[in-house]
Parts: sequence; structure tokens; C-alpha cells
Amino acid sequence: MTDDYELSNPDRVTVGAVGPVGERVFLLQVREGLILKTLKVEKAQVSALARFLGRMLVELARPGELPSGDELALEPFGEPDFVVRSLGVSYDDDLDRIILVADEIDTTEAETDVETDVESLFGLAEDLEPDAETGESVRLAMTREQAAALAIRGTELVEAGRPPCPLCGYPLDPRGHVCRGRTATARR
Repeated sequence: MTDDYELSNPDRVTVGAVGPVGERVFLLQVREGLILKTLKVEKAQVSALARFLGRMLVELARPGELPSGDELALEPFGEPDFVVRSLGVSYDDDLDRIILVADEIDTTEAETDVETDVESLFGLAEDLEPDAETGESVRLAMTREQAAALAIRGTELVEAGRPPCPLCGYPLDPRGHVCRGRTATARR
């Protein structure tokens, strides 16, 4: 049995991270009334979602006042409701809402290669077994203001991580860094 949640007028939509830099767990959280859904997402999903929303919002009417500060802090929660497999984004002209759909990873699926993982980031990959039971799904209709705040917060969150190495681009780790750029230069 799967649970699908339709949140047509969310009170809050935010992203956040828990844990130390380099070991953070990224979360997408939405509240509508008494319903609180906390979804575990990958850093790459937060980054891609923030960039996509930013590009989408440029094409729409300028948003009003954005939620900020404590309005964007994660609310206390136990465990994430599920791990997100794919995110889908669209715009509903009639409602003037940005629709975000988050689908759960099917834990029964075999591991996929990196190319398929990237394709599934925004639901571009087709299901391997269309008849297989799917996991939970959360569909929410955000205001332009909520989407803009989510894009800004997501960008800030991703950029607050470990700085990239200027030689190889991989994150610098305080416990040590094997620079691939330096190794390649040293071999020359």
C-alpha cells in the first residue's frame, strides 16, 4: 500500500540540513495544517531544484514578500518520512502555483548506474517495471514566494558546505584531501 499526499496550500516549504559539514543529511520539509512531511534528499537534488526554480521564476511575475528567517527553519521531526527518488516541477497557470512532486525511492529496485540516477533527479528516467508497486508520493502547490525562498535557501545550503579545491574541484575535507588536480599535475 502506498500513501500519496496532496498538499494544495502548504503553510511552509523549506529545505535544511542536519549534521556536520561533509556528513550533512539534506531534507525537504513541508507543512500544511497538522500534516508535516520531512523528506530526505540528496545535496545534488537540492542544488538542481534551486537552480531550476530560479530559472522558472525569472519567467513568471515577480513574487511578493518572501518567507525568511525562522519561517524557513526545519521543524523538529523524528525520522524522514522517506528518501526521495525523483523530483518533478511544473507551473499551473490557472492556480498561479508551482507544483513540486517528490516520489519515494523503491527500496526493492536494484541499484542503478550514475547516468540513470541523474536522469531520475527530475523524473526523466522511465520506471524499469511499470507494474511494480511504487512508494509514497508528496505533491505540493507552492506560491511563487515559497518557491523563491526555497530556491534561495537551497542555494545557500549547498554553498555552505565544504569549499571546492581550486585545483580539482572536489570538496576540501578537513581530515585530509587527496587532490586529483595536483596528482595529475605532478605526473606531468
